[in-house]
Amino acid sequence: MQLKSIKWLALAAVALSALALGGCATPAAPMAPQAAAGTPDYLIGPGDTVSINVWRNPEVSMAVPVRPDGKITTPLVEDLQASGKTSTELARDIEKSLAKFIQQPVVTVIVTGFVGTYGEQIRVIGQAAKPQSLAYRRDMSLMDVLIAVGGVTEFASGNKASIIRNVDGKMVKLPVRLNDLIKDGDISANIPVRPGDVLVIPESFF
Repeated sequence: MQLKSIKWLALAAVALSALALGGCATPAAPMAPQAAAGTPDYLIGPGDTVSINVWRNPEVSMAVPVRPDGKITTPLVEDLQASGKTSTELARDIEKSLAKFIQQPVVTVIVTGFVGTYGEQIRVIGQAAKPQSLAYRRDMSLMDVLIAVGGVTEFASGNKASIIRNVDGKMVKLPVRLNDLIKDGDISANIPVRPGDVLVIPESFF
């Protein structure tokens, strides 16, 4: 009788252990959500300056400007397209060109002067103190643009200014209030700008 009780207790213990393990089992972890797309890599444009470093080859390492045609020229590398590429892509292209003269070249490219591709530049025309094209910066606002061009002239009709923007392939005209922003400090007039925007500041007619 005692032996049967021991066996019964042993079986009960095994059953309880199985139930406990089943109850504590960790459910399958849900799949991690897909990472949000990051900020696009900077694309080199005409007017940029790129610093090219070729490891252990200082004689071919230098900083060069990107020509208006979008190309660069360095020792041993002639007329290489740079515009529209990331610094990493340009480095790999330079390595391929140098491989004809240097065994297993290792190249690093750093953009030191930023202008950007033409399609991403902010253009300011009309009655700005210094009308010009500006390189777009992340989170750039209308106030940033005005600071870069030195504000507006005394002849500007700031509240009649507008931004020409490409929206889904269609050019739209967005009114902006420069006088309210500059003279009255109305921060609600400080709207974000986008790559390719054209800020048009008309002249005031008295």
